[in-house]
Amino acid sequence: MKFLAAAQTDKGIVKDKNQDSLSIKIADTSFGEILLAVICDGMGGLEQGEVASATVIRAFENWFTTVLPNHLRRGISEDKIRFQWEEMLSELNEKIKNYGRRCNIRLGTTITALLIMGEKYYVIHVGDTRLYEIENQLRVLTRDQTVVAMEIARGRLTEEQAKVDPRRSILLQCVGASESVCPEFYSGVVKRNAVYMLCSDGFRHEITQEEIFECLSPDVLTSVENMEHYADYLIELNKSRKERDNISIALIKTY
Repeated sequence: MKFLAAAQTDKGIVKDKNQDSLSIKIADTSFGEILLAVICDGMGGLEQGEVASATVIRAFENWFTTVLPNHLRRGISEDKIRFQWEEMLSELNEKIKNYGRRCNIRLGTTITALLIMGEKYYVIHVGDTRLYEIENQLRVLTRDQTVVAMEIARGRLTEEQAKVDPRRSILLQCVGASESVCPEFYSGVVKRNAVYMLCSDGFRHEITQEEIFECLSPDVLTSVENMEHYADYLIELNKSRKERDNISIALIKTY
């Protein structure tokens, strides 16, 4: 598997700071190219959310560059990836909480991390950042850990009602501000000539799924330059429609 990749982030039209953090790492190995993409949305209502999001990003980058290569030589299983990631997030949750206590502030972050290795993908997820798979249709691979998502699942809200519900940004958990974190873990088969998109919630509130698909389908994204162009275009479209949050997107095309 090989990849084209691009990422863009913007503080938006309201906030003084960009509390989002994101990273894409690609490495050549004996198994072929492998990729790690991570997006974190520092909690907008909490102080120093950018510290929390950057801390989690650095931890996953370090795992990819220093820990994973040793496992690749000895062999690594899905269970081991899941165990190590869950352990990392538990430790990061305590680390960020302790930092907040020392500084007398509250801070936290969401995370969606994607590892593509061989023909499989692995995902760990906390909060309401998202991972999409775009092929001949748009499909969300993660499940929002929010109050409105829970209400939809219980049949108390429709998708349309959730879009304007004042609780739409209230998280059920996040790294650094929860007593403990219970990440969701997913795995599946990677599709060739598909686009995998990670985004913060600020990216998706003011644009439609049809607009996302029209700009980010595999037939459109034929180069890194195209990927950067359409990422910028959709960010600016969000801003023109008065999106108030930070806006971030990471794009990976497989081939």
